[in-house]
Amino acid sequence: MASDRSRGNKAIKKIVVIDTSAIMMLFEFSIDLENELRRILGAYKIVVPKSVIDELKFLAENSKGKKKQIAKPAVKLAEGFEKVSDNLNNADDAVLFVAKKQKGIVFSNDKELRNRAKKEKIKTICLRSKNHLMISESFV
Repeated sequence: MASDRSRGNKAIKKIVVIDTSAIMMLFEFSIDLENELRRILGAYKIVVPKSVIDELKFLAENSKGKKKQIAKPAVKLAEGFEKVSDNLNNADDAVLFVAKKQKGIVFSNDKELRNRAKKEKIKTICLRSKNHLMISESFV
């Protein structure tokens, strides 16, 4: 995948741990994920905790309407990224666990998860103005 590309041999890839809301958001708004992440981070690699994929599958099978329509392709997208075992049942807990373990950045539009990440001194990425991504480096 393009997210595995780096600029030159000296590029340090930043780990981006993506959550359910961020993956689903990509199908709601016109976001060029690769270009936006490259713009704010340089070299990067996206990882998805297994619990996030499980949550997306649950939404694809059990939701109704627009949420179900978005969740189905979101599962396919998530499965294209590197999967990380987390042994947790809660997707938010898994995202934070993986981000801490891999010194990654949490990519989420879930305000509660972003606040939890900030308390843990984990950087976050979120959508701004429905068209670009923003990284937050300030901690609570």
